[in-house]
Amino acid sequence: MTTSTLSNWTDDLPVIGKLAPLAAASKLRELGEDELADQLEVGRLPATTEMATYGKSLHEFWPFKTRAWQHTSHVFGYLSPTLSQEKTVAIRHAGTIDSDPTLKNSRIKITLDRLRVADYPGSGTHRVLFDFYAQNQVRHEVQHVHFNASYRIREGEQAGIAGYPIFVGLKVGGEGVAFRCFTVNVKNDSDEAYLDVLESDVFKAGLKLSAMAQPAIAPLSSLAVGVTKCIARRNRNVPVQDFYLGLDFTQISTRARLAEGSYIAVQVPELMESVWDWDEWAYSPNKGQIVSRSNSSDLIPYNYVIFSVSRYVDR
Repeated sequence: MTTSTLSNWTDDLPVIGKLAPLAAASKLRELGEDELADQLEVGRLPATTEMATYGKSLHEFWPFKTRAWQHTSHVFGYLSPTLSQEKTVAIRHAGTIDSDPTLKNSRIKITLDRLRVADYPGSGTHRVLFDFYAQNQVRHEVQHVHFNASYRIREGEQAGIAGYPIFVGLKVGGEGVAFRCFTVNVKNDSDEAYLDVLESDVFKAGLKLSAMAQPAIAPLSSLAVGVTKCIARRNRNVPVQDFYLGLDFTQISTRARLAEGSYIAVQVPELMESVWDWDEWAYSPNKGQIVSRSNSSDLIPYNYVIFSVSRYVDR
């Protein structure tokens, strides 16, 4: 795999929300969702149908609208790193914060703090393969780096993690940094056995990067990508979330900005992306969850990922 394709390698691995109806129905049957598969097949389109032919997106053809895993859009929020004594902490849109120019050409640490499975295909406990991509901008070179991890998460709950190291010492360029996240719901028994390796102490330390180019990073990243692609294509496994987030130092209102703090990516319906209002939601430190501002007992009904950015300290 070439360097240029490492950043867009998921293009041929659509999440379940982007599959054509017959393909989605087949995948749902593999996961035991026979009733939903029946609903899809009753009003099915030909398997080769291109949605663009109809001038509509796929979700308009689905007979059910309430499953969190069928959405393909994401909205991005931000939590400042300041401590708060309040029961809930306000979430801001990642495009409305001030960037931190002192992070230019610096090194940062990325940790995974929350991974919530509000609703994934199938039921019970999910094995989730998590692939995190970033650009490590060492001198005269941009390294495309990937890190794989595996988590066991029950339906409606979140992984038992906080501050899980992903990239340690990632180098930020003068223009910012870019991330991509991809999750796979794994039900294939043989693949589940392989994922046990990703839960070992070796992988829990994260991918440590140096300030100089590391020749081993390219083959390691290619290996990580190859593993994820192989598992994502296997029987009873299905990609669920896929998002890209670029963080920079500009004042352009449509972009997200880089600063120390926590970034939230919520998988939402496409129609809600343009009208999403973070003022309706907040983060509850006591619960470690995103909750409704009007009623903190109500959890946000969507899948989400929270990762944090902090300044790297070389000990």
